[in-house]
Amino acid sequence: MTTDVLRRTGPAERQARAAVAVLFFTNGALFANLLPRYPQIKADLGIGNAAYGLAVAAFPAGAVVAGLGAGVLVRRLGSARAAVASTLLTAAGILVAGLVQSVVLFAVALFLAGAMDAFTDVAQNAHGLRVQRRYGRSIINSFHAVWSIGAVTGGAMAAGAIALGLPLGPHLLISGLVFGVAACVALRFCLPGPDTGPAEETEVQEEPGEKEPTRGGSPGLTSRTRYVLAALVLIATAGTLVEDAGNSWAALYLSDSLNASAALAASGFIALAGAQFVGRVLGDRLVDRFGQRAVARAGGFVAAAGMGLALAVPTVPGTVLGFAAAGFGVATLVPAAMHEADELPGLRPGSGLTIVSWLMRLGFLLSPPVVGLVADEAGLRFGLLVVPLAGALVVVLARVLRAGGASRAER
Repeated sequence: MTTDVLRRTGPAERQARAAVAVLFFTNGALFANLLPRYPQIKADLGIGNAAYGLAVAAFPAGAVVAGLGAGVLVRRLGSARAAVASTLLTAAGILVAGLVQSVVLFAVALFLAGAMDAFTDVAQNAHGLRVQRRYGRSIINSFHAVWSIGAVTGGAMAAGAIALGLPLGPHLLISGLVFGVAACVALRFCLPGPDTGPAEETEVQEEPGEKEPTRGGSPGLTSRTRYVLAALVLIATAGTLVEDAGNSWAALYLSDSLNASAALAASGFIALAGAQFVGRVLGDRLVDRFGQRAVARAGGFVAAAGMGLALAVPTVPGTVLGFAAAGFGVATLVPAAMHEADELPGLRPGSGLTIVSWLMRLGFLLSPPVVGLVADEAGLRFGLLVVPLAGALVVVLARVLRAGGASRAER
């Protein structure tokens, strides 16, 4: 993916960059306020691991179903307004999910929140790429690092609310209001005018009448390209599997299997998100020096070894460190897969990135029910083996990535 020629930025561009960073921060923090509350919700609903896994899979299911409609919303409202509107609706869905007393209603609320979150994801990335073109250099990775900060902040807020004994409803209402207001304020400083040009390539949406060479093949789409694209999808999906393990199961595993307190159980997710942020901050420099292939292989090994050791010798501190190792190890996988896919020969610009972005969501969709089923049969400790297995898969497939120092990856 290319950027425009480097140019001098003014106050409008700097303010817009800060505004987009706020949008990414609120997006990371909103859902993270709910995740450490999952054990309480599961206990209140009185459901088993399999039913819980199916219920929480509703969030990524909503994102998958709504993903193709995100581009339409962005074109009609503009990327900034679409991002803020869907942020407010995501906050509302999360609040409802925390208040309902039925597993069906819980799943429905998560489904709607996930759909709105998909809209936010596309819209804030589209606006971030508008700002990036004004800068004439890559800044998109910094936004995703800010998202990780938001996720850690949201998880810490939830842990604090649990420690203080703040009920679930007031806690989620406060977080929704705080981050909803922040998003509305950020809207004032976003770039004005319509969204045009290359930013639309980030939308998971095909333009009517355009021929898509990925379907039915094209003269330039070789079997090697298909193989590499499939491998890149698996690499990105491995990253989402590990991330979902922290989202959906870290607090539950620490509290139920290792008897950690509710507040301490939240540290598993916080450790994963925090280490992922560190990995994203360092990722560009590591790739420039060692190459995408070496960084991905090392990351896969760190994730597999760290979480594998934590599961082999289960302790609360060791498990928290294991989740941290997993988060650090997979930090660069999704940007790496998207960057490589976007430059595959035989595909029109943006097609490879779109395919990887769309299919990697299956990791978030399939992981919770699969882990839940394994957990009910053999225990959650065995279900979480998905993390070291995902890391091992990356070590094997990383050969499709570039061996030398590459241009900065963009997510």
